[in-house]
Amino acid sequence: MFSKLMPREGKFFDLFNAHATQIVEGSRALALLMAHPEAPEAHAQRIDAAEHSADKITHETIALLHKTFITPIDRDQIHQLINNMDDVLDLIQDLAESMVLYDIRRTTPEAQQMAQICQMACDRVKAAVALLADLRDPEAILKTCEEIDRLESDADRVLRSAMSRLFREESDVKQLIKLRSIYELLELITDRCEDVANIVEGIVLEHS
Repeated sequence: MFSKLMPREGKFFDLFNAHATQIVEGSRALALLMAHPEAPEAHAQRIDAAEHSADKITHETIALLHKTFITPIDRDQIHQLINNMDDVLDLIQDLAESMVLYDIRRTTPEAQQMAQICQMACDRVKAAVALLADLRDPEAILKTCEEIDRLESDADRVLRSAMSRLFREESDVKQLIKLRSIYELLELITDRCEDVANIVEGIVLEHS
């Protein structure tokens, strides 16, 4: 009798999708920031707005989790998924803040390429999360997760190449230190996207 009176499931998948939308918004602003670093403030503000919206969604998800008796997937998986998604946007915000703080007014082709990879990975995070609500096509979800893994590997390769060229060609030590930090943050964004993909894969495999 008691269990019948408790909230069931909740709108977790709606919240995941809403958060993923903010991740994509942030990644698009990031790509523009890397392509047009001469005026970073506008792009950074757009990223801040996405991050603040995502934070509210994260808090709403955790609050709902505490109030919901029966969840559609494992409680720990819900917690891990929303927090790892939040980590993606936190890193995007960290990177935007670094661009402004370091007063970086020029980027490199490698930084722009990595930002584009980040955007593609975030797009696929959104696609994978959207498919979670309906597990009737697990292969499509797993394929999307594999694409995220491939993009993370692509970012690793670009990072290695970027670092090699940076230390060979950049004579300004301050600029070298600044760009190295930016490169590392860009690569970390794809790492966090891969973490999200790994959680999604675990959910799919457990329920298929």
